[in-house]
Amino acid sequence: MSGLVGLMRKMTIRRWGKVFGTLGFFAALHAHAERPAKPNVVLLFADDLGWQDVKCYDVDEPSPYETPHLDALAKKGVLFWQGYSPAPTCAPSRCAVMSGNHPARAQKTHVVGGAPPAPRSKSNSRMMEPWYSGRMPANEVTLARVLQEAGYATGHCGKWHMAVDHHAFPQPGDQGFDFTTHHQEQNVRGVQAGMKNRLEGFASNDLGDPYRLDEHGFPNDLMTEGALDFLEANKQAPIFLYYATWLVHTPIQSRSKALLQKYCQKLGVDFPTDPDHWRMEGQNNPYYCAMVETLDHYVGKIVKYLETTEDPRWPGHKLIENTWIIFSSDNGGMEGHPGEVITDNYPLDRGKISAMEGGTRVPFLVAGPGVPAGVESEVMVNGLDFYPTILSLAGIERPEGKNLDGCDLVPLLLGDPADPSLVREAGGGVRDTMVWHFPHSGALESTLRIGDYKLVRNYDHVSNPHEDELELYRLYNSEGGKPTRVDIEEAKNLVASMPEKAQEMNARLTVLLEEMQASYPSYNPSFRGPLPGKKKVPTVLSHARSGNCVEFTYAENGAKVAHAALIYTTNGGAIHEEWFRAPAVLMPDCKVEAEIPEGTTHYLMILIDENAFLVSYPEVPDARAVSQKGVTLTSAALAVQADARE
Repeated sequence: MSGLVGLMRKMTIRRWGKVFGTLGFFAALHAHAERPAKPNVVLLFADDLGWQDVKCYDVDEPSPYETPHLDALAKKGVLFWQGYSPAPTCAPSRCAVMSGNHPARAQKTHVVGGAPPAPRSKSNSRMMEPWYSGRMPANEVTLARVLQEAGYATGHCGKWHMAVDHHAFPQPGDQGFDFTTHHQEQNVRGVQAGMKNRLEGFASNDLGDPYRLDEHGFPNDLMTEGALDFLEANKQAPIFLYYATWLVHTPIQSRSKALLQKYCQKLGVDFPTDPDHWRMEGQNNPYYCAMVETLDHYVGKIVKYLETTEDPRWPGHKLIENTWIIFSSDNGGMEGHPGEVITDNYPLDRGKISAMEGGTRVPFLVAGPGVPAGVESEVMVNGLDFYPTILSLAGIERPEGKNLDGCDLVPLLLGDPADPSLVREAGGGVRDTMVWHFPHSGALESTLRIGDYKLVRNYDHVSNPHEDELELYRLYNSEGGKPTRVDIEEAKNLVASMPEKAQEMNARLTVLLEEMQASYPSYNPSFRGPLPGKKKVPTVLSHARSGNCVEFTYAENGAKVAHAALIYTTNGGAIHEEWFRAPAVLMPDCKVEAEIPEGTTHYLMILIDENAFLVSYPEVPDARAVSQKGVTLTSAALAVQADARE
């Protein structure tokens, strides 16, 4: 008997009140008594959900949005007040989460991409975006692929957007997911499939209605049902679910008329009569209010399933007991578009499509086994941290040679979530720095956060009376050990009073971006207004090709050429035409050489001079001509077959 008691102590089984028949049966029971080593991971990723769009993040003024399930999730774990997305737009954040690579390093800094650099308008645009990738590389060692190889059932439901088009290669199944709803047309957007008129065609109780209202009055979402089906079908294995809802991205609509009416009453506004516009400022859009609560309802359905379903890997326990739930958003809230005010990220400045706080600060909730409940943390965290954190949770070593730009948050989450010293870089130092690179759209900026301070670098500052090169803000004061709010509004520019601090941070930003080989915007030599150096841009004189080698000659007209690159496509004219960048070598006597990659159908050369002006040869049509006039890029480029005929 004493031997059996010793064995029981050794196996640390505490829950059994009786010793059953035989030692063999006892050992079999013990095999199920321990928590499975590989936990489930459910990553809930909202689309365009702002920091102030979730009720538990209320600051200053109360939000009208009701999010009881997300509020409850926050109470089960840690709510991070300083949670950030990797980028201020969708695709780069999603690629960063799945690849672990910073958008600047991956050359995936905005949506779409995969096109030669060109101004938006040939005569009206001062600057043009750099070339940036249209997708995550097909051979990327994704988080899903690593988990799949470790025995996880990997499921994706909803939005993908990691290619030049939603349906272009590569798709989820190409990058480590066993299951996806993305190939199922009726499930791709779910409840966010566009309504012909957002004041007609509301969901009903009819059995044949694909959006049939549930018992709580919310429309059925096939995408969410797909996620629940995946969980049910794969609960015998460790699960990784990437639930990438389309909510609350445009179209701004609600399929529940009752929910729309509820928020009209709550906001004190009349029920809409114009289906195309909503111009009331602030968080006063009833369509959007309904969307936020609908998102919350679907999150609640997933959490409820985990809370009420037995864990077959751990008899006597529910799935939730061995599941980590991470909730966040791909970028800050989209505050509006022409004719529509959507939401308001106040007190944060701006929103989606800007690297200011409103575009990158997002809801960030984590709950799981061992995580203290009801904790609110001021530690800086980022979506780039998901990859290393999830690997750590699963007990998986970082793949050999795999770059990860985020940090493992497990020591923080299972230790003291309020202690920033528990977030360590790969070299062992405490992380106090984050960088965002968005050389696009009207923003054209990079930002750097070091501790309490944030630097903004504006690229379009040359001869621009509306833009300073640098801005400096103090967001918090952490001198007492706990951060206190100072200027999260980014309203008090300190560059004039702290010039040395600004220059020091600007130099640090340069080091970080250069290490990642970031690409920068260029000035447009065709801009109709004055720009210093515009008349000194180089001119390409000729080109010649021999086999896969191509040589261009050019004239320097007063400004030295600082950089050159070959821009090429392997599928010119295809529906998902995609352009890539290859290095070019500057040679003596104003020549540049490059090797045309195998399979290239069309190509062109770009030169960037010392004043940051970009010229292409042949000249690339501006973006408006391509999108509105049907001009093709291949018609302007050099064709490999035409070269061969010559």
